[in-house]
Parts: sequence; C-alpha cells; structure tokens
Amino acid sequence: MLKHHAFELLQEQTIPEVNSLARLYRHKKTGAEVLSLVNDDENKVFGVTLKTPPSDSTGVAHILEHSVLCGSRKYPVKKPFVEMLKGSLHTFLNAMTYPDKTTYPVASQNLRDFYNLVDVYLDAVFHPLISEDTFKQEGWHYEMDGGNAPLIYKGVVFNEMKGVYSSPESVLRDVSQRSIYPDNTYGVSSGGDPKAIPDLTYQDFKAFHERFYHPSNTRAFFYGDDDPEERLNILDAVFSEFDKAPVTSQVSPQKRFAEPRRVERTYASGEPEPGKRTGMVTVNWMLDEIVDPKARLALDVLEMVLVGTPAAPLRKAMTDSGLGESFAGGGFSDDYLQPFATFGLKGIADADLAKVEPMILDNLKALADNGIDPKQIEASLNTLEFALRENNTGSFPRGISLMLRSMRTWLHGHDPLTPLAFEEALTSLKEDIASGRPLFEDMIRTLLIENQHRTTVILTADPAQGTRDAKAEEARLAEHRSELDHAGLEEIVDETRELKTLQESLDPPEALAKIPALHLSDLPREGKTIPTEEDRVADTRVLTHDLATNGILYLDLAFDLGVLPAELLPYMPIFSRALMQTGTKNDDFVSLSQRIGRSTGGISPGQIISSRVGGGTAAYLVLRGKAVPEKLPEMFAILSDIIHTARLDNHERIKQMVLENKAGFEGRLAGAGSGLMASRITSALRESDWVSEQTGGLSQLFFLRKLVDEVQNDWPAVEAKLKRIRELLFGRVSALANITADAAIWQKARPDLEAFLKGLPAGSARPAAWAPEFTPRNEAFTFPGQVNYVAKGANLFDLGYKHSGSIAVVLRHTQTTYLWDKVRVLGGAYGASLGYDFLTGSIAFSSYRDPNLLGTLAVYDATSAFLRQPLSETELTRSIIGTIGTIDRYMLPDAKGYAAMVRIMTGDTDEARQRRREQVLGATTRDFREVADFLDAVARSGHVSVLGSETAIGTANAERGGFMKVTRVL
Repeated sequence: MLKHHAFELLQEQTIPEVNSLARLYRHKKTGAEVLSLVNDDENKVFGVTLKTPPSDSTGVAHILEHSVLCGSRKYPVKKPFVEMLKGSLHTFLNAMTYPDKTTYPVASQNLRDFYNLVDVYLDAVFHPLISEDTFKQEGWHYEMDGGNAPLIYKGVVFNEMKGVYSSPESVLRDVSQRSIYPDNTYGVSSGGDPKAIPDLTYQDFKAFHERFYHPSNTRAFFYGDDDPEERLNILDAVFSEFDKAPVTSQVSPQKRFAEPRRVERTYASGEPEPGKRTGMVTVNWMLDEIVDPKARLALDVLEMVLVGTPAAPLRKAMTDSGLGESFAGGGFSDDYLQPFATFGLKGIADADLAKVEPMILDNLKALADNGIDPKQIEASLNTLEFALRENNTGSFPRGISLMLRSMRTWLHGHDPLTPLAFEEALTSLKEDIASGRPLFEDMIRTLLIENQHRTTVILTADPAQGTRDAKAEEARLAEHRSELDHAGLEEIVDETRELKTLQESLDPPEALAKIPALHLSDLPREGKTIPTEEDRVADTRVLTHDLATNGILYLDLAFDLGVLPAELLPYMPIFSRALMQTGTKNDDFVSLSQRIGRSTGGISPGQIISSRVGGGTAAYLVLRGKAVPEKLPEMFAILSDIIHTARLDNHERIKQMVLENKAGFEGRLAGAGSGLMASRITSALRESDWVSEQTGGLSQLFFLRKLVDEVQNDWPAVEAKLKRIRELLFGRVSALANITADAAIWQKARPDLEAFLKGLPAGSARPAAWAPEFTPRNEAFTFPGQVNYVAKGANLFDLGYKHSGSIAVVLRHTQTTYLWDKVRVLGGAYGASLGYDFLTGSIAFSSYRDPNLLGTLAVYDATSAFLRQPLSETELTRSIIGTIGTIDRYMLPDAKGYAAMVRIMTGDTDEARQRRREQVLGATTRDFREVADFLDAVARSGHVSVLGSETAIGTANAERGGFMKVTRVL
C-alpha cells in the first residue's frame, strides 16, 4: 500500500482484467482525485479531466481546450503544444472536448519524455496565459485588412465547426442528441455552433476557466510502468498551490418528457438530382442513469444484439425495409449522465419519412414479443467478451482508453474502477442469460418501447440553406459594420494587423529554451525489428511472428489483386463486403454473422495498396481474422465457406450494399476532404496511387453512382464480374498467409492452415497488365459546405530528387512550424499537412476545414523560401526527435505482425529502414535547402485539387482565369 503525505488513499484494488494495481487517491488540500494504475505497460499515460458543462452553444469549452495549450506561466511561448508535437517521442498528444468534460491526455514510451509532457500539460491546464489575442486566434475575431476590405469572422474553432456543420451526418448527430436533452448541458453544442460562437466574449471565456479549471474539479489519471510515488509528487507540486474551492460542475439531470416529441430540421445541400433520396430520420430515447456495472454491460450487449453488425435483427430489418439507403444512428451512448439511444436511416425519399418511426417501433415490439434468436445473443456476448479480454485499442494507447472508460462513472461521482473490473458483472450476466430469462426482451420493452422520453428527428435537404446561412452571416457582419464609425473600423484594421504581427513573430530564444526537450543522445540509434520467419505451406508463402498475444492467433490472408484486370478493381469494395455479408451455401447472411460472432474475435476484409521498392505495385485483398486456439478450426471453416461459396448471386443484398456504400461515402465526404484531394493528385502520378483512387478515392464514389443503376438494370453483368473476381483472386500460389502468435499456438494451428490452403485452387501468379493513363490536372469539386480542402502536389522523383530519410525531418519541421503558422494560425483553417511517399516520390500539401483557397495555395508555393531561412540547432534537433517518434510508434502485437507483412510485400527491408533512420539522425540544414529547391519546382509545376464551396471555387477560378476544371460532387 503506497501512502503519501499529501494524498488520502481511498481505494486499492488489483484488477486482473487490465493487468493493473489500481489506487484511487484524494488530494487532501484541494480534493482533486487521482486514479493511478500500476502495470508493466511501457506506453505510459497521463491525463487531466475536468467537468466542463457549457450552458450555451458558443463553444467556450472547445475554444478553451485549444487556448490553454497556447502558452502558460512556466512556458510563455505561443505554442508549447506544437513544440512538444514537433520534438517529442509521444505516442499520443492531444486534447478533447466532450459535452460534459474536457480531457488532456498524453502518452510516451520514453520516461523522460513522458515527464516532460506531463509537466507541460499540467502547467497549461492550471496556469495558462489565455490572452485576448489567443482567444481571438483560436475562437473568433473580426478581421478586416483595410478600410474598403470586407469585414469577416476568423478563428480556428469557428472554421472547424463550420466544417463540422457542413456534414449532414454531423448535423443529424447534433440535432438528435440535443432533441432529447433540451433543458441541460447536453442540449447545447459543446463544440460550438458557428452562428453562436461570435456571441462569446473574452470575459466569459476567462470566467469559464476560472470556474472549472481548478484541482477541486479535477480527475487525474496515470497508467503504465513509471514510478507510482513520483506520480503523486508531480501532482502535489501543482495542486498544493491551490486551496480547495467550491466548484459547481455537476450535470443537471434532464427532466423526463410526458410524451414523445417530433423535431424537424434541414441541412444544407446541393440541388438534388432527380429521384435522389436525401432525407434522414432518427428515433431517440433518453435512459435513466446507470450505475450498476452489470446493467451497463447488459446495455453494451443489447446494442450488439440489435445493431452491432449488418445482420443484427433491428439493423437488418431497418435496411431491409427499403425506406432508406443506409443505417444511421449509433445505438446506445452511455458516456453521459443519462445515456441515450438512437436508431435511424439516411437516404430516405420525402414520401417515406413518416414511415420510419413506426417501422422501428414495430420491429422493436416484435423482438420483445417474439423473442431474440439465442444464437444472436450468444454471438453478441462472445464478441463483447472477446473485445474486453483482448483490450485491443489499435494505435490508441490502452491507458487512455481505460481512462475514458473510467470516466463513465467517475465523472458523475461513482466508483471509477467498476467499468474496468468487468469479470464479476460478466459472470453474473452470463448466469442470467443461461437461466433462460428474457433479459434483453425485457430491456427492449422497458428502455425503449415503454419509454415516453423519445424524439423523432426528421432532417431534410434544403438547397437554399447554404446560401441563406451565408447571407445571414453577411447581414450580421454588415449590421455590426454599420454601427461602427471611421475610428471603429480603423480599430478593427489595426487589431487585425497587430494580431497578424503577433502571430508571425518569433518566440524569444530564452523562452523557447524553457520547453523541456530530449537530446539526440536519448534516442536509440538502432531501429526496432519484428521477429519474422518465412515458410511455404501448401504452395503458399507463410510469414510467422513469434510474439506474446495473450492466447490469441491473428491471421492475415492476403490475395494479390495484381491478377485482376483493371476494369474489375473498382468492384473490390463491394466484392469485399459481399464475401462477408451475402451468406454462403450453407448459411444465410444472419447465420454466417452469428457463426463469426460465436467462434472468433472477428473476421473482416481490408486492402493493402502500395508501391514496391524498385517499382511495381503491391495490391492485396486481406481477410483478417482472430481466434483463440480451440476455435481455430471453426475460423478456417468459416473462411473456406466465405471464399468458396459466398452468395455473389444475392441480388437484393448486393444492391442494398451498393446503396449503403454510396450513402456512406457521401456522408463522410466533408470529413475526408483532405485525404481525398491529396489522393486525387497522386493518383495521376503513380500506379499504386491510381489503384487506391479506383477503390477508395472520388473515382470510387463516381463508380458507385453508376453501379447503382447497373445493379438495378443489368444485374447479370454485375454478378458475372463479381464471380470473375472470385475465380481469379483466390489462388494459393499468389496468396500470402501472415500469422502473429506465440510459437506454441502457431504449431497447433499449422495443420488447420495447411488443410485450408490445400482447399484453395492453385490459381495463377501471372499479373494482369494495368495501363493507367496519368493525366495530372487542376481540379475542383463543389459541395454544399462552408469550408475548403485545398491540395497541391507533384512527384519529386520525376523532378530529379534522390530519396534520403532526412526529407522526413524537413517535412515534419515544415508541417509543425510553417504550415501550422500560416494555414492554421494566420489562415484560420483547422489544419494542414504535407504528405510524402518515399516509395513513389509523390508529395502533396493539403488543408483541412479551410476558409481560404488561393491564399492557401500561395502559402504552399512559398514553402521553399521558408526552408531557406536560418535554422537553429535546437529547432533541427527537435524535428529529428519528433521524426524518430513517428518511426518508433507504439504497436500492439497484431499491428507488429501486420506491419512486418506490409514491409515484406513492399520490399522494405530492416537494412533499408536502418539506413533511413541514420539519415534522419544525421539530418542537416543542407537537407532543408535541397528539399527547398525541389519545392520550387512543385510550386511551378504542381497540380491542384480542391473540394470546396461553389462560391469559393468560382471566385478563385475568376481570379486565376479558370485554372481548375470544376465538377459538382454533392
């Protein structure tokens, strides 16, 4: 038992489920609470979470989250967050605003780096400078460059939220949530409504920090293998400066409705095409607070039962109804004081909008009255249990996942350990299910059918809304301008100039020197390698990785897309789904889904597309599965059934999937604009990027729109193409099997794998001839949004560049300094990036939720001048360290096995990786000047791709003589 003079130990408990010793403390002086999880995970985590319930939609909590990381008492520089982002080995560094809390988590595998991050974040949270200039920059301000220039709003959060509200799906989520909490904090926009953000004053902004950012309102979290006592010493050094304060931050419960309500709203859209279905509907419920861990676990299982997979009964009934193109709503959300449920559809014809609510209610009633298939419950329970025990959070640190899980109870005054220690609740839940009690049917009846606190949200497209919103903003600005005399206007011009001058100014070297940093000597010279053995089993190349995987075998089955003719490549996303979601010879779609859920941790399709070292393309369909040893025979049996007998003749199901893919692509378009535009440029430069564009870029969206008609009007041709893909693709000679597990598990699995592979046809290893036409051009795609995604790029190898690993240092420095300052801070965009592929030489600038277009292109074109400016040794060192941090990213065992497979597919050897590492560690200012020369050529001859508003694109084309070909995408 660890005691500390400044803290009271409230609870100590070993939690085998997360391999941790948990200690819950309270700081004696301030009342701050601390959850300390001690374990052997080298990926150490720290987080500060504060209850920050906003009372309006001005986005004050969100703006504050941005602003506290812009300088503090101990680190009085403009962007200590960016300095750490630039020169740290962090595995996570960010902050997040939620409807009722703000959290500041960091993670690192390096102990010194970890302590540096903790120190910067604690000072930022409790002693930020948050000047009025920072508020203007991160939140909002009036901007006017001259007396005759237009008056506009600028601000990072302002433009970020314009981007959010440009997405119909985001609007649907926002309206759905707010509809069921009209009277408490969940009924406002915590991120900020662009219409309300300009109502926020600097005084209210400061007052929000003074009210909520105090140790007495703090829940601090540590996780990993660092010293448990030092954790408390670090926190006491900060907390002890404060006295205990009465902080009123509890979320007020929403009073229950007497009867259901109906809410109708619109979203901005383009002019709808004839026959296009644009409506969306959700049915939403508020539940009572859930404290009991078993009840919370049962809710998770119920969500999986109802909508967890496309074959789940409620989700399937909704999509089978034909009323909409795709499922909408996320099921249950239990992170709030009073959880909520939401189920719905999108892509609904106006005439069918009123039919959705009764259809959902009727299906829920049928499930409650007639019972749920026990196999569905078994599959859902197994899937959830597998996920809990595996605790596989991907690249997201496990510690942060556990911190957020603990907040479900901790934030509202309950035990934070109950969401982590699930074993007892799981055992009890299993016993209830085994008893035959209609547990989930009763839950459906009580939580949903009989629950009168329900709303039905109907969201319809309005082609005039975008213009109307823009005119409303212009009118508001014009009204403010009319209230100002000449002196008032000049004051805004002066403030604009002063803010830009401040934003462009450099921090004093003595202030920058205070930012804690590692030294190059702290970095390992040798790169990490992944154990890999290669063998052949039944004519198939097999890679194995002897890693501790907690008793799970991870399997990746890769099939070479190079055997397919080019015209079949766009069908791959639908073909991949059809394998898993059409049923097989012996199992319909539902039964197959239940088999997977009962016997495995999941089977899912994916794809790998990359260039190879020395030329050529590595393109694979990958079937990924995972299971415990005793279930491996069944996993291979399922895979065999899928590959050999998937019902590619299932016309109705495949038609439904095509509609879902199209609707899903259109729904996420606004959030994926940067990547889509960068991909559009590079696809015209190299074959591998061209393949990616066919299967996942805008070309895929255009293909899906044609495929909707083709499936409807020429189904035999589509079916023939899908069957041709199966015939060509699944050959064992050109396949690759990748196994990640400890050696003992692999030896037991080998006979099952061999039998499975022998069941595949030999196939052909002869690649098809792809002959893409590379025609780079300047393109613009319009959508009904209020922000832009601006990309420009070229191929450096074509311009004469010879690759060196040092370019990664140059580009990281450019992104975290120049682009951050010019595109985000000065330009008001949410972000900008500079992507480069060392295998192809393709490079692309891109911006995210950007209010500008030509101005951003001008920034890109001036990058070379920035790179020729003097660079201090400190700046160079920070960028080298940050680059090594990205190379040495933390990976869980399955990710290590997968990464090793990709490296082998692409020919990227450990020796080549070590050479690049040495080039990174040896980067000099000469490398910056060399890259600058090539970026001059990109500025002259690079190509542009933009997703943005029709107005912004039209204005840019008018100014630049119609330099972009314009296509409407939505």
